[in-house]
Amino acid sequence: MTALVANEKGEIFDLEGYGAVGRCGEVLMPLTVGETLFMPDGGELMRLPERYVLVWNMEIGAVETLSHNPYNPEERIYPVAAFNSPGYVNTAQVAAVEEEDAGPLPLFSYCAVGWYDEGFRTACLRVDEEERQHLRLMPIPKVQEGVEEMRGRYPENRLFRHLERCALSYGCPAAKNLYIGRCEAPLPTSRQCNARCLGCISHQSGSSLSSCQDRIDFTPTPDEISEVALTHIERVPDGVVSFGQGCEGDPLLAAEVIEPAIALIRSKTAAGTINMNTNGSLPLVLDRLFAVGLDSIRVSMNSVRKEIYTSYFRPNGYRYEDVVESFQVARKHGAYKAINYLNAPGITDCEEEVEALSDFIEACGVDLIQWRNINFDPLRYYEAMEAAGPIGMPMGVRRMILRLEKRFPKLKHGYFNPSREMYAERPGGRNIKRQAPKKGTGRKKRR
Repeated sequence: MTALVANEKGEIFDLEGYGAVGRCGEVLMPLTVGETLFMPDGGELMRLPERYVLVWNMEIGAVETLSHNPYNPEERIYPVAAFNSPGYVNTAQVAAVEEEDAGPLPLFSYCAVGWYDEGFRTACLRVDEEERQHLRLMPIPKVQEGVEEMRGRYPENRLFRHLERCALSYGCPAAKNLYIGRCEAPLPTSRQCNARCLGCISHQSGSSLSSCQDRIDFTPTPDEISEVALTHIERVPDGVVSFGQGCEGDPLLAAEVIEPAIALIRSKTAAGTINMNTNGSLPLVLDRLFAVGLDSIRVSMNSVRKEIYTSYFRPNGYRYEDVVESFQVARKHGAYKAINYLNAPGITDCEEEVEALSDFIEACGVDLIQWRNINFDPLRYYEAMEAAGPIGMPMGVRRMILRLEKRFPKLKHGYFNPSREMYAERPGGRNIKRQAPKKGTGRKKRR
């Protein structure tokens, strides 16, 4: 696989004679066909400013740093990374070196990518075959039709109005699916959060980073919440409605409206799955929500090791132990329990983390790991986590998942929140079918 680079104009091309390189923590390795997939449909390529390219010099058999095109020394070149489609987890991150005084990268994930056999190939693994957020299944004209329909049906519902902006301005897949009437719909509610995540996408203060979207600036009423949820469940009987979205804080801090909203929903229908994406910080509040009808939780964690978790989430008024207790509360109620596992190759797959995760799964009865790529500058994230706790040699994300599958055959691996109907349908293992090789998934500019 040859290295991909970009010039000042944003033109992307490959460098013949130079291999593509990926990074897993401090480990650099040439990308191979066997460890990559043709870039999934819907992915994007990004040029990384203020950074030098790391490539594999095939002639000398070593990693080399390039600032300029070796075939055109006057041309400045930059690293290229891939932002993969939902359902794929990164197995290696882009390999780059910062210039002096470089700023942080925006809040995306940065997968290693190269060129081979007339296509882009990225270092990723498919963990979920469901096309819940595939762009071709969410055409904007159809979303706009749904928006107009809901405006007519619920002209006074502020939550529907908020979600219009999410769907049409921010391109939120969950909001789009609400208006189309498929899969999972969002129920953003909370204006506040008790974590100060380094990579928070809805609120950044005292940082050179910018949030990706505005946080909801009002608290919807139980009636407004239930109208959105019931409308979706009526249209999608086996659908999912979820509290805890990218445009809000943590929903546990809005329990005063969520609790009666869940009760109202369940008083009118037993269909659908009511899920909560949360940091799991308030187990006593979760206990009340399960009692009135909450079906499942997905708890976001970048690590199950206290020092690594705390360094990223920076809890404000809760402890890591509260998160562990929330899993036990869910277990008591017989609820479905998932980890929203924020993956960073080189950290997530180090021996210390894998052993800790195995112990955590066993102690907390985790049903599903949702493998998500952490949206943060890879180098800066590694430096911050390395300062917090020990990070040994990586074993590889593929090998890590295989080890978990062997030790926990009933544990599920995926990307999306499942419906109650899927709990029983899917046995342990990955929700995947093998991807057939595809060619022609991009065009390069030859140099």
